[in-house]
Amino acid sequence: MINLIGTYECRADAKGRVMISSTFKKQLSSVLQDGFVVKRAVFQPCLELYPMQEWNLMMEKINKLNKFKKKNNDFIRRFTAGVQLVDIDATGRILIPKNLMDFAGIEKQVVLSSSVNIIEIWDKGKYEKAIDDATVDFADLAEEVMGNTEEDEVS
Repeated sequence: MINLIGTYECRADAKGRVMISSTFKKQLSSVLQDGFVVKRAVFQPCLELYPMQEWNLMMEKINKLNKFKKKNNDFIRRFTAGVQLVDIDATGRILIPKNLMDFAGIEKQVVLSSSVNIIEIWDKGKYEKAIDDATVDFADLAEEVMGNTEEDEVS
């Protein structure tokens, strides 16, 4: 499993090409040749860039879903909507398809932000708003998500 670190700003050109930071490229060096998958995020108006090995791990989980349940099929369809294979070219750029750029509202200013094992690709304005909105209740969220685990509780 990859654990990525960092948040970087860059620009998208008119064709939808985005430069991957050299720091991310170094962190991804062992998987660059395998390619990547870019998709719509589930909860935010951004894109997610999966190294192929991370995508394959996610697909293993999804393949365990019972496809004879409508909600599972609906989830799979929505989760994989717009999924595209991408590569990092010789100059360190990825080409993001127009339909995905439109989904995320990406125009020129882009933020690439690590999210554990994937990279989120944001329009800069939307990223800053999402961070500002999350700041208000982040302490409560952190306590709820990380502070009440039974493993960590001491009697």
